[in-house]
Amino acid sequence: MKVLFIGDVVGKPGRLATYDFLGKIGTDESPIPSLTRDYVDFIIANGENSAGGKGITPPIADEFFNNGINVITGGNHIWSQKEIIEYINREERLLRPLNFPEGVPGRGSGIFLAQEQYKVGVIHICGRVFMHCCDCPFRTVSREIEWMRQHTKIIIVDIHAEATSEKVAMGWFLDGKVSACIGTHTHIPTADERILPNGTAYITDVGMTGPYDSVIGVEKETIINTFQTQMLARHKVAQHDIKLSAVLIDIDPLTGKATDIQRISYQYKS
Repeated sequence: MKVLFIGDVVGKPGRLATYDFLGKIGTDESPIPSLTRDYVDFIIANGENSAGGKGITPPIADEFFNNGINVITGGNHIWSQKEIIEYINREERLLRPLNFPEGVPGRGSGIFLAQEQYKVGVIHICGRVFMHCCDCPFRTVSREIEWMRQHTKIIIVDIHAEATSEKVAMGWFLDGKVSACIGTHTHIPTADERILPNGTAYITDVGMTGPYDSVIGVEKETIINTFQTQMLARHKVAQHDIKLSAVLIDIDPLTGKATDIQRISYQYKS
């Protein structure tokens, strides 16, 4: 089976690139000639910055689902839009990090049906290095995998973390336990996609879906000025050089092991 994972969607530019990419799958304009709707079994997108560059709103989440995305993962900015709190309690397809404090709204994992035949487990965890404090991602994900493997062998982990070392360590820790360990959060795509020795697909960061004429999605002049003056300013999502970053993972549904991971970069033209 094929799983498409779309990297951090930033603002309206990122959303437009995502919908454009998904809409062209299976047409003469398909970004990847072999990529058809029947070819992709399950689609995950990280949407924590999809609302004006910070957070996600219920209408945007619904828009994602209406465009064919099966599961949305969040991250450290998941609560930035307050109206999402009630929504995440009733929408199982929107995940916040599993290792957030006990009792917060929503859920951090789930098992979902792909193409009415494959059970796909998705676990979302947040790193701790240079991030807000949360429970140990290694212990948390281990407990969840132990339960999840009783129901499916196909498990995808989104580790939303700042430090590359923490994400690489997580990849090795999960090798052979999950189908894929995909890094998000830094908005910078890495070129280290690979299949680890025991069958886990890995990439340190899938990258950003949004404007690349920017500093990780924000108008570059604002960020450069902040670095020079140390004075904070309102961040605005940039608007130019819009690209989608994603990975396409091939998984053997009988074993849950990945057989291929392909990095995708798609230039959006409005």
